[in-house]
Amino acid sequence: MDTLLASFDMVIDRSGMSSDKWSKYPENIIPMWIADMDFDAPDCIKEALSQRINEGVFGYTHTPKALVSAIQNHLTSHYGWSISSASLSHLPGLVCALYISVRAFSNEGDSVVVPGPVYFHLTKAPILAQRELTSVDMVEENGRWVPDMAAFEQACAKPNSKMILLCNPHNPGGTVYTKDELLSIHALAEKYDLIVVSDEIHCDLILDDLPHVPFASLNADAANRSITLMAPSKTFNVAGLGYAFAVIENAKVRQRFNNEKAGLVPSPNMLGYTAAIAAYEGGQEWHQAMLKYLATNRDLLADRLAATPIKMLHIEATYLAWLDVSALKLENPHKFFLDAGVGMSCGSEFGNPDFLRLNFGCPKVTLEEVISRMEKAIQ
Repeated sequence: MDTLLASFDMVIDRSGMSSDKWSKYPENIIPMWIADMDFDAPDCIKEALSQRINEGVFGYTHTPKALVSAIQNHLTSHYGWSISSASLSHLPGLVCALYISVRAFSNEGDSVVVPGPVYFHLTKAPILAQRELTSVDMVEENGRWVPDMAAFEQACAKPNSKMILLCNPHNPGGTVYTKDELLSIHALAEKYDLIVVSDEIHCDLILDDLPHVPFASLNADAANRSITLMAPSKTFNVAGLGYAFAVIENAKVRQRFNNEKAGLVPSPNMLGYTAAIAAYEGGQEWHQAMLKYLATNRDLLADRLAATPIKMLHIEATYLAWLDVSALKLENPHKFFLDAGVGMSCGSEFGNPDFLRLNFGCPKVTLEEVISRMEKAIQ
């Protein structure tokens, strides 16, 4: 474990890798925006990819049986959630599934309920499909971001409401919904007969000793009215390989989802399949070390920012800090810190311009430099 932990300290030069993250800003700005870690992928994934490439033939492919078994074993061992192989729908990424779901299970003018601020594709999907976006504010409660449940029910009760788009763990904000909180959301979905699309891509990035509860695992009704979206991409830092999956236990819902994506959404990349199998079968030791490293980074960030006017609630999961910079009274918070050499995500992208999102999935030395630049700018 100590050797693995030390490996996360390695600074990798990504400037020549056509990296979205590292090509957005000039060299004098440290990019801390997109959800993409600066860590080397686990050896098991690199070895599996190398072996597959050495086979030398890259024709059309289909989902390997080994991947289905690896996903089933992962969900059972981590969440006590048993799923059938038939419930899986394989995807080249998770984002397209949000757009597919909105189009498949609502019509123009219908309302889609989304607690936020939230990852912007959950709000863009309804808007681009000419649906009515009904946002529910996340509020601070006992040091965590949670939905305003009174407002949540009002939103669900609208006659034209058809769906809930949920992000759990929540991005940004880092909230891991408790089972009771999820049951309260399910009660609204059941009462008002809504489909729930649960984006759970960060479920394997829980930094505290907390359980992740898949929405569909709550009970039979939750399983029957939900689409669960997961992927190894964020956890094992393989987003560029393009693989995600949906778990849809209701056969009619699954068929409708698959019909909507037919002919429009391509099959996953064969190297994405390969990486996913390797991650779920052999990446657990690396995964545990990575979580420990991220938790240390989170705590470092929290300790240093506590001495500034910037407010950050406790991050239970993800490597994405949601920073309240309103006390600084800045006209343009993003530009202010960009001028200081730190490129974060604008809070307005997620729904609140008084915030910034900072990605702390990087070597400690990088994070320390970023914090120092921020402190100096504030002073």
